[in-house]
Amino acid sequence: MSRHTPVLILGYGEMGHAMEHLLAPRRAVAIWQRRGNTDLDVEVARAAVILFCLPTKPHEELARQIGPRLSADCVVLTIAKGLDDRGRTPPEILRANLPWPEQIGVIYGPMIAEEMSAGRPGFGQLGGSPSVRKIARELYEGSALHLEDTDDWRGPAWGAVLKNIYAQAFGMADGLGLGDNVRGYLAVAAMNEMRALLAELGADPDTASRLAGLGDLITTATSAGSHHHQLGIDIARGQRDALTGEGIHTLAVLRAHPRFNPEQYPLYRLVDESARDGGDIRERFLALFRVAGQP
Repeated sequence: MSRHTPVLILGYGEMGHAMEHLLAPRRAVAIWQRRGNTDLDVEVARAAVILFCLPTKPHEELARQIGPRLSADCVVLTIAKGLDDRGRTPPEILRANLPWPEQIGVIYGPMIAEEMSAGRPGFGQLGGSPSVRKIARELYEGSALHLEDTDDWRGPAWGAVLKNIYAQAFGMADGLGLGDNVRGYLAVAAMNEMRALLAELGADPDTASRLAGLGDLITTATSAGSHHHQLGIDIARGQRDALTGEGIHTLAVLRAHPRFNPEQYPLYRLVDESARDGGDIRERFLALFRVAGQP
């Protein structure tokens, strides 16, 4: 891939800045942001790669806007983590609204924007067709973002959604002072549920143990600056005044638009019930442990 290959980054928040930092030394990068003065139609028409580096909600609007101007060989990548108000992941939205679904790929994993912008390594699971993966790997070659291939595009997107839920369980346990042993139990319990959930959602269950599953979960559950870990602490301590974030939104959306039966996933249900109504969270954990210990 030539250093003159045009890359269009949609969104210029922390992740948009990180992608610019990774790509600009080797590629011709253009930036679009809603309040900027970049001509979106012109940049889309000339782009070889388009990166969606913005929240999930505007994906549909922008996909419909750029679709008619998108060249047939342009690769579209999304790194957005979350669900829209109808319970769809970013690649599901793009595949429903862009003319060439086979040109869409995803990158999810331990990718804290501030760290990559500072030159520290990031790790992503790259999902999509072989041709999309080839272009994306060439795009980031020589950068601090290290990619792992998968044919599965659904699993990484759902892994990025689910880890924000399960990371809250780690925060709740820490907020209750349940101890270090519980973290080990939660890692195993979360992995077991994520594997089953991914299978139910039509994805590869093995993705749960890879970068977009276990890798991203551990980063989110243990990072000192993790918003979702802190959410769990706040919930456990009854501090419910400012419960916001992708994980909270996801729980609300999946109540309104179920994609699976939460009754089959006890740890997921514990997080959902605790985020929704508080209650005796310690007793919920103890009940979960008692069930886990039964033969």
